[in-house]
Amino acid sequence: MKKLLGRLLGKGVSAVRPTCTAILAAAGSSQRMGSENKLLLPLDGMPVLAHTLRAVDAAQSVDEIVIAAREEDLLTYAELCKTYGIRKPVKVVVGGATRQESVLRAALEARADAKLLAVQDGARPLVTPELFDAVVLRAAVCAAAAPAVPVHDTIKLARDRRVTETPDRSMLFAVQTPQVFDAGLLKAALQSALTEHAALTDDCSAVERLGKVVYLTDGDEENIKITTPLDLIVAETILRRREEREAEE
Repeated sequence: MKKLLGRLLGKGVSAVRPTCTAILAAAGSSQRMGSENKLLLPLDGMPVLAHTLRAVDAAQSVDEIVIAAREEDLLTYAELCKTYGIRKPVKVVVGGATRQESVLRAALEARADAKLLAVQDGARPLVTPELFDAVVLRAAVCAAAAPAVPVHDTIKLARDRRVTETPDRSMLFAVQTPQVFDAGLLKAALQSALTEHAALTDDCSAVERLGKVVYLTDGDEENIKITTPLDLIVAETILRRREEREAEE
């Protein structure tokens, strides 16, 4: 896979591949982490967001990065990009009250020739450049793509704590980021969701509301989202295992 991506995204194809802006959703309130901004918490010696930024920066499919941030974090995130040597052009913009509004604001700041917009959770620091590139390549063909992994647990639907349905697990997937879309499609979808006050938890849902098909690519079990303190412990363990594997190669 890595060699294939290299051939498709290398210098010989750079002139024809779609221009892609990566949008980092980093304007959340980190409520489940207490009062701390989880993106600035240390993970293996550097902030969570720095790990995410470095992975996106290394993705061959990405041309620029736009970070949607809380106003109080604008300068901190800009300095973080300098400290950790982010090479791609970066803009840091003020996000909104909801994820949809934050992503739309960032999308409107993307370079004018961006054909694809890749929305990445700032709190997914274990995403790999290879995963990023694979999803972008899929979206270049089908206009809307996202990585996902099969759900291993049995899921119950319930109302008032009473089970109403047990969905077929073989049809359930946990969707990750980056979620990558045709730029015009994503902007229209987010604007529609905001206008109609639709409560959504991811960007795929906004596109689905317009009747468009989102295609799933293979996700990565290690591409976890940092939501609770336990997630930081798991992420540290994954990073140590990666370092051990690299040392053995």
